Amino acid sequence: MARSLVGGLIANGYSRDAIVVSDLSEDARRYVAENFSVRVEESNHAVVAASSTVVLALKPQVMQGALSSVASSLQSSSPLLISIAAGIRLGDLDSWSGGNLSIVRVMPNTPALIQKGVSAMYANPEVSEEEKTVVQNIMSAVGKTVWLPDERLLDVVTAVSGSGPAYFFYLIECIEEAAIELGLEPETAHLLATETAVGAALLSVASSESPAVLRQRVTSPGGTTAAALNVLNEAEVKQSIISAIQAAEKRSIEMSQPESTG
Repeated sequence: MARSLVGGLIANGYSRDAIVVSDLSEDARRYVAENFSVRVEESNHAVVAASSTVVLALKPQVMQGALSSVASSLQSSSPLLISIAAGIRLGDLDSWSGGNLSIVRVMPNTPALIQKGVSAMYANPEVSEEEKTVVQNIMSAVGKTVWLPDERLLDVVTAVSGSGPAYFFYLIECIEEAAIELGLEPETAHLLATETAVGAALLSVASSESPAVLRQRVTSPGGTTAAALNVLNEAEVKQSIISAIQAAEKRSIEMSQPESTG
């Protein structure tokens, strides 16, 4: 995700000179330097010292150690912090960084890799309107953005759009398998399944009508689409999807608890 952000920012006109990246991995630093031509550092302290905004693109299990190790630097420079780590609450981020800093939690998703992601954001009270604009501009470099009124809704977002790409990949996978079983070549099955998914999504975005109405427009009484949907309804697929998203939200909540091992 960090590489997606760097690439998106550069593609959207941000100066390479304004971007500083740190990573403990020498290979990762070399990759970023060679592919993005931005400044790279081994030390997180160097990034904090050079930045008014710090993006915390870290795995949740290393966040506490990383923030605690630079807490003194953070308190000295008071940068805006943006965390894209799933499940780490603002209270913990605030505590580990020394307290009283402007912090925004963001839940992006993997289509950010091609600048087609969607990111939900929630800010602590210290974040100003100007800082919210900074965060929105950064995350807009990799897709759409939305602000949330309550931090707890980030667990819902994790279940809906954070995990959501996997649901659609699964549906595409199922359609491909059915097409192959019915005689289509794998390449043709993949093309038809993926392009149909892309087209349906774009039509839903462009249309003022709800997905339900768009579905009904494709479904002629007694036709092929109706036959397929009847099977899905008999299998209670809708309720299964709802239950799956509820399970993902529950797991997101569990993973944010200190006693959870993930």
